[in-house]
Amino acid sequence: MSSSSTQLVMNTSADAAPAGACCNGMGNGKAAKGASESEGVKGTASAGAPAFDGAVGGETTRVVSEAGKVGQPDPHVYPRYCGFSTYARLPSIHEVSNFDVAVVGIPFDAGCTYRPGARFGPEAIRCASRLIRRYNMGTEVYPFRDMQVVDYGDIPCNPFNIPKAIDEISTGVGNVLGRCDGVVIIGGDHTISYPSLKAISDKFGPVSLVHFDSHFDTWDEYFGEKCTHGTPFKRAIDDGLIDTSRSMHVGIRGSVNDHEDIVADEQLGMKTIFCSELDDNGFDWVANKIKNRVGTGPVYLSLDIDVADPAFAPGTGTPEVGGFSSRELIRLLRSMKGLNIVSGDVVEVAPAYDHADITAQLGANIVFEILSLMAVARRNKTATTSA
Repeated sequence: MSSSSTQLVMNTSADAAPAGACCNGMGNGKAAKGASESEGVKGTASAGAPAFDGAVGGETTRVVSEAGKVGQPDPHVYPRYCGFSTYARLPSIHEVSNFDVAVVGIPFDAGCTYRPGARFGPEAIRCASRLIRRYNMGTEVYPFRDMQVVDYGDIPCNPFNIPKAIDEISTGVGNVLGRCDGVVIIGGDHTISYPSLKAISDKFGPVSLVHFDSHFDTWDEYFGEKCTHGTPFKRAIDDGLIDTSRSMHVGIRGSVNDHEDIVADEQLGMKTIFCSELDDNGFDWVANKIKNRVGTGPVYLSLDIDVADPAFAPGTGTPEVGGFSSRELIRLLRSMKGLNIVSGDVVEVAPAYDHADITAQLGANIVFEILSLMAVARRNKTATTSA
């Protein structure tokens, strides 16, 4: 094992740390005061295999980097199918008090206009994420070693009152961002991007939006309602949360109600890479067009799972045929390496329509790709600062 990836193994006990999560108290431990972070050795803090995490008062063996970042349980000691379902089996907010990035669930789908059920997306993605490992071969980064990532739990919001839910989500995301550098949000329908961007803009100012979706989501209203999963970016643009001169839709396809929908989106200042343009021009053309558009400023990456073809992501509320394959989508995301991605979301996973968890698996891996891009951006900033 190289010195750059030396691991320590330490236990988290079932003694609860002070509460700080949003609503679902996953994981009941706190990082143990075991081996020194500078020892650079691998040790175990208890004899034999650990008991189940917290459920019966046992212990979880977690891998800790030399920099003190508390990561996943050692899968050779603690099987992936054991314990509470935090994202990628990472520590919950109850276990780690200081952290760089938070994964946050927003189980809200009251803005859905077709098939509901995305409120169960965070739960499905967390469960599917158990197979996520430490190293990303595509972006060549260890996101859980280079950043302290925690699962912050869910932000509870009103399922019957959309304006109230918008306020609750914005406040909740803002509270999380008050404790860390960035968030990756698991939805929930796409309505949640609007209040999330309110909090993001408060921290970073107007951001570039890289929006992967089969739909524009810049319509003005639906049945008189201004805040739905088809309107989040119109609301964000109206509020000045997005710099449209540095923003891009990616993957738009399917039928629309009127050609004027395309014109209206252009008039908002957005640019679009339609799904078919990947076939016509290739990956490098798409990546360069996005990077040239976005530049070096802070980027919010929002991905609706229906940007993928229903063959690869059937579990969603508004499926559109002719989309990206899962392989194409992962490659496109990895081509975003080098952008200053500060936060993001993955939305519209509706497990009731899924088959063998393939949509949830894709969603879980997309969260991992976003976290990896954020880790690269963080590494680049550190290198620039120390140069």
